[in-house]
Amino acid sequence: MAGAGEGADDAGTRRRVLQLVASDGPVCATELAELLELTPTGVRRHLAELERDGQIAVHQVAVSGVRRGRPARRYVVTGHGQAALAQDYAALALDAVRFLHEEAGHDAVVRFAERRAAALATELAQVTSDEDDDTAARTQAVAEVLDGAGYAATVRPVPGFGAVQLCLGHCPVQDVAEQFPQLCEAETRVLAQVLGVHVQRLSSLAAGGHVCTTNVPARPVATTITEGPD
Repeated sequence: MAGAGEGADDAGTRRRVLQLVASDGPVCATELAELLELTPTGVRRHLAELERDGQIAVHQVAVSGVRRGRPARRYVVTGHGQAALAQDYAALALDAVRFLHEEAGHDAVVRFAERRAAALATELAQVTSDEDDDTAARTQAVAEVLDGAGYAATVRPVPGFGAVQLCLGHCPVQDVAEQFPQLCEAETRVLAQVLGVHVQRLSSLAAGGHVCTTNVPARPVATTITEGPD
């Protein structure tokens, strides 16, 4: 967290230090100073702030043999620091989609959402092809893939209604989807395609819900084909 009265330059440098610890860690102040072309004293000040905020921690290693002097403190990023970096990436993604919308229009955003959804469909098809017509099992397989991708996905039965609900407690692209619902719409179409049923999105994080909930019928929706007159 930036201190009171801290300038934008200091905050930006501290963010760069955090990024370098994430990419190059375990890393010490001297190495960071060389990369940033700063003094080791200045870098240690930023490291102290990041450590105080819980975004980095000293890397603990076992020391064998006799060593002279105190070894340099080497740092790695903590889970809290990773979360802070993830917010940066989300902001960058939102800026990129905004730029796409401004430069190329609504249809370009739709095509982007469809391309992203197509990649997801390919991945999900690989884990659902062996589940036959067991929609609940297919939904569970989909949830496991999404959970591994950071969606905090679970499957919950709906007693008495012959359905299950696919629930996503986290959305990696929530900030973008709040302004560009095309991403959610394309994702919902992919779920219907992969599961082979007509699914219904009941709530979404992007729309202010506490969880994304998609209703999945336990059996495929029957399609009636009416033949015309001879």
